[in-house]
Amino acid sequence: MFTDSHCHLVSHRFRADEIPRVLARADAAGVTRRVTLATSLEDMAAHLKLAETPGVHACIGIHPCDVHHAPDDATARLAEFTSDPRVCAIGETGLDYYHPAPEGWEEEAFRERQRTMLRQHFELAATVGLNVVIHTRDRAGHASFEDALAIYIEYHRAVRAVFHCFIGPWENAGRVLGLGGLVSFGGVSTFKNAGDVRETIARCPAGSFMLETDSPYLAPEPHRGQRNEPAYVRHIAERIAGVRGETLAALAVHTESTAERFFRFHSNGN
Repeated sequence: MFTDSHCHLVSHRFRADEIPRVLARADAAGVTRRVTLATSLEDMAAHLKLAETPGVHACIGIHPCDVHHAPDDATARLAEFTSDPRVCAIGETGLDYYHPAPEGWEEEAFRERQRTMLRQHFELAATVGLNVVIHTRDRAGHASFEDALAIYIEYHRAVRAVFHCFIGPWENAGRVLGLGGLVSFGGVSTFKNAGDVRETIARCPAGSFMLETDSPYLAPEPHRGQRNEPAYVRHIAERIAGVRGETLAALAVHTESTAERFFRFHSNGN
């Protein structure tokens, strides 16, 4: 019924032996497909292994907070796995201006490293015919969004991007959609102080957004402050359907269709 289009099932906050129970709870909640995203070369193999499980697919990429650890040929190493049927997109990549530069890095040099890696991810995606999952985060303002959007503009005719965990105003969402991109909404949409996000949700046309948890982070109400997990897409979907004046079934139909078009899931038993 629903896809969790963005989760991190290899996170240290999920023990490997409890993943079957996490997935069973998701299935029981009607969240029958999960997309787990690698954030580094080091965790990629674990995500691919997990994507052998029915109902789980993987994305491969370098998170912007990990670019200082990544070798210069990181995307070339990712390229070796892009034809693997377990892989459904490139990511998580993007720009993070929220966290400070790591020790030994100047702020602008670290941001430029992120921008370089983001372009490399887009180049890879354009070459192999996959889409891209984008992270942006700022301490204040929208600088990471603006910079990521400027890079997306360079590639939007060849690659589709989703700006995940979208919490921006409708104006910014509309700019993404105008390029043929998508946004996705998670637990923040249920927070009491997230009125601007819900206005964006209400204005997004059907077919322009997906649902996600970003688990284990950003659990929705009524689990805010706890560890997030894919089953909680159900809470997010219920809130979003209410905001949009849709039935849960109608929301499921168009968000599932959107996820299938974006990720182009392989029919490999998953």
